[in-house]
Amino acid sequence: MGLKTQINEDMKAAMRAKEAQRLSAIRLLLAAIKQREVDERKELDDQQIIGVVEKMIKQRRESVAQYEKASRNDLAEAEKFELGILQTYMPQQLSDAEVEAAVAAAVTESGAQSVRDMGKVMAILKSKLAGRADMGAVSALVKGRLGS
Repeated sequence: MGLKTQINEDMKAAMRAKEAQRLSAIRLLLAAIKQREVDERKELDDQQIIGVVEKMIKQRRESVAQYEKASRNDLAEAEKFELGILQTYMPQQLSDAEVEAAVAAAVTESGAQSVRDMGKVMAILKSKLAGRADMGAVSALVKGRLGS
């Protein structure tokens, strides 16, 4: 079953169960997917949908941090709930050891010698790890591996 189909089925289930908060989060996700499809004038595949979900997860994390900083725990909790819903649509995350192994392989494959070659390594890793690892953490690992 495709990811978009799964999201639509989850929306129907939330409607039947009268789970308003869950339904709202799923509708936000579907609206973001639909907006991107309209903008690009094509139907998104699963990988592109994961990109939309990643972007929304990043937005929610930033919102939670801002709300907690402003002592608005009610709004932070709502964002955390949406974050939990969005994370269910992400593929299984890789372990730290798997990410480190992928970084080591990409550095070897690209022949990178210094931080200047980081773009080559990240290009290789982005296609392999997209949606399965935090690319910010991967970037930090690559930077550390390539050294100063």
